[in-house]
Amino acid sequence: MGKSFLLFIFGMTSICAQNTVSDTIAVQDTVHNLKFNYKQLIIPSVLIGYGFIGLESDQLKTYNTQIKEEVNEDIDHKISIDDFSQWAPAASVYGLNALGIKGKNNLKDRSIILASSYLMMSASVFALKNITKVERPDGSSNNSFPSGHTATAFAGAEFMYQEYKDQSIWYGIVGYAVATGTGLFRMYNDRHWLTDVVAGAGIGILSTKAAYWMYPYLQNKVFKSSKENKTTSMIMPFYNGKELGCSFVRQF
Repeated sequence: MGKSFLLFIFGMTSICAQNTVSDTIAVQDTVHNLKFNYKQLIIPSVLIGYGFIGLESDQLKTYNTQIKEEVNEDIDHKISIDDFSQWAPAASVYGLNALGIKGKNNLKDRSIILASSYLMMSASVFALKNITKVERPDGSSNNSFPSGHTATAFAGAEFMYQEYKDQSIWYGIVGYAVATGTGLFRMYNDRHWLTDVVAGAGIGILSTKAAYWMYPYLQNKVFKSSKENKTTSMIMPFYNGKELGCSFVRQF
């Protein structure tokens, strides 16, 4: 059971990384060459759909329970690395830039994209948690679906991939591996069901893709600076599992 489960998760990660190769985002002009491609919806839609089907499917619920029982039987202590690993892919983009490994967009542009992704992801996760009210595996609360940690990690992994896929596909693979590990640790720590994690992964990936599709509008309509008043603005949302909020920074 455990081996097949791990193969499933890492198999979905590999598919995600391969699927994003077809994304049509040009390096030279990211504002005018961000093109929507419906094929990019396939993987996140399948992941999100699996999670929603699991809310009503007795078979998937049984599979969730079997995984929980196996985890509780084989694991004696919790490891809270997922509280930190969820931020690692996105933070790595800024770390790589600081080391001189330039990504697709400059600091302002990529920050707007990341903030937009996190805002959409956080709003979706927060709303679904309050609507579905699924009990966590450890019984601590009724806000299990979907996994916010996993959504955050996969949003960052897709962000890392989009920024560095023209440098090397391995950046994206590493980002997705860390995101997958985050999801596994959410189940390892008895905080989420498999369906929560899979749905969270889909939401995270889709949020970042949508942020890149929307970026030309945001860049030209919302964050455009005039000669008379050159300003830079950034909205950074946050979600800690219980609270949703955002901070606003404007540089004159």
